[in-house]
Amino acid sequence: MLVLYLGLGSAGVVWSALRGHPFFWRLPDHPSPNPWMGAVVGVAMGLGIVFVSRLAAHRFEWARSLHRDLRARLGPLPDSEILILAGASSVGEEVFFRGAMLPAWGLAISSIVFSLLHIGPRLRYLPWTLSAFGAGMMFGQLFAWSGDLTGPVLAHFAVNFLNFRHLRDYDLR
Repeated sequence: MLVLYLGLGSAGVVWSALRGHPFFWRLPDHPSPNPWMGAVVGVAMGLGIVFVSRLAAHRFEWARSLHRDLRARLGPLPDSEILILAGASSVGEEVFFRGAMLPAWGLAISSIVFSLLHIGPRLRYLPWTLSAFGAGMMFGQLFAWSGDLTGPVLAHFAVNFLNFRHLRDYDLR
């Protein structure tokens, strides 16, 4: 998985450079990038997404079933591996989907392609795919608003880090 995320990030950097925008972390032609406000909103957004996912797992059997399946696929990871996986996935995916793809193809297409990366082998993964689309739209809107990838990366990191730990630590039977 780590190679996939490093590949996505590298492809995003190359794609941006080929389009004549080597500084992929900032949205081209944004009037006033605001990484600090984007960071605050990004952390809040990530925590909100985590809250909604935990609420769904508490209330709905489909969410508990998805949790159990993802937990079995992830396996027992130590905190260090969770940190690396969450960091690599958030940076790699945000550089590619928001930093490179969004300016070239727009918010909707970049969010659709992002959600396609989150398709699982079973129908029970459909809510995960749909939630990835919603998160992609939110991360993309944050990037458009702040003009900087800091907020989307922090939001994505919060979601992945906290949810990976939750998957590892809680067996929802």
